[in-house]
Amino acid sequence: QVQLVESGGGLVQAGGSLRLSCTVSGRTFSRCTMGWFRQAPGEEREFVAAINWSDGATLYSDSVKGRFTISRDNAKNTVYLQINSLKTEDTAVYYCAARETLYYRSTSVSASNYYDWGRGTQVTVSS
Repeated sequence: QVQLVESGGGLVQAGGSLRLSCTVSGRTFSRCTMGWFRQAPGEEREFVAAINWSDGATLYSDSVKGRFTISRDNAKNTVYLQINSLKTEDTAVYYCAARETLYYRSTSVSASNYYDWGRGTQVTVSS
């Protein structure tokens, strides 16, 4: 059974930081390209960041580039999202997603390219 479990969300003031974690079970994590998405109330789910399984290459949305950092620890089957300089517009439910694949380069901004999803963790940024 595949499970992705996010943690680390919470209420933080603008300008603050959080580190989100997502632990994966039921997949060969070292072969999973991992992504983070977010969804604000009344909005569509949007891509935030991704990290490739094979070479650790990363991809970010323009809105978070320079403030968010995605990383992974294959020994712990865990992907992280370090969020700095939080803004009120970062308020959303953050989801991690996994794509176990043999393709060498498989980062994607499209949610439909990820096979497994967590239930999300709420990040609320107050002004």
